[in-house]
Amino acid sequence: MLVLCVFFALIGAASNATGTVLQRKAAISVPAKDALRPRLLKDLARQPVWLLGICGVVGAALFQALALVTGPLALAQPVFILELPFALLIALPVLHRTLPRTGWIAVGCMVAGLVLALAAAAPDGGRPQASMARWIPAVVLCVAATALTVGAARRRPSGAARAALLGSAAAVSNALTAALMKSAANTFSDDGFGAFLAAWQTYGFALCGVTAVFLLENALQAGSIAASQPALTLGDATVSLLLGVLVYAEHIRTGWWVLPELVGVALITLGTLRLSRAPLTGELGS
Repeated sequence: MLVLCVFFALIGAASNATGTVLQRKAAISVPAKDALRPRLLKDLARQPVWLLGICGVVGAALFQALALVTGPLALAQPVFILELPFALLIALPVLHRTLPRTGWIAVGCMVAGLVLALAAAAPDGGRPQASMARWIPAVVLCVAATALTVGAARRRPSGAARAALLGSAAAVSNALTAALMKSAANTFSDDGFGAFLAAWQTYGFALCGVTAVFLLENALQAGSIAASQPALTLGDATVSLLLGVLVYAEHIRTGWWVLPELVGVALITLGTLRLSRAPLTGELGS
């Protein structure tokens, strides 16, 4: 089941990466005055390339749900770190660019770091559902973090800082969406469609998902992928890992295993920062 979890997560990451590239292509043509307004989505919806990007996001959500049903949140969501290298590799034919040698090294660092971190942490266990005593503080903290980050972004002009803040807010929303989706997907798997429609988590993940998409569109409009993607990539994985442990009582190895876990995280961070600043990303963000 864990192999299936990783497989579905990888396909989901590739699908989401395709959606991100297409959405960025559409977002850069939208006027800056529409930022953080509902009109932004209305303007984007008129562009076929954005609609194709949304299809990628929907496909990613379906594979994400399959990954979350077949494995722990702390395993499935970190795999989405590979969305960044997937996004840049997908952008190669779209932008008719090549990735420099340093970019390929960064991809290798991310993949090696992810494999090392997950192999050392070995996420497993956990419950298929969580009590309200666990859900309430998790939801409150995530909503508060998102609101504070968006508030900080509103006080900054378009640029790297605003894009990074909005990317961070989208990351928290993505992580909460995944946590709620896991519960709703397990309800559907165990009790059927009626129970799925009756579960509050179903409507919770739908609302959080729409919020995450809205924040991502604004992050992509505010600045280049180089500014928003590291915060989105690393933030999503980190918050998802915390939610997996705190909400679903999933387990990761501690003790001396923390050392290779930290080495893996360092490789992921280094690769993410280097890859997000590759020349191709600059072209994509211009």
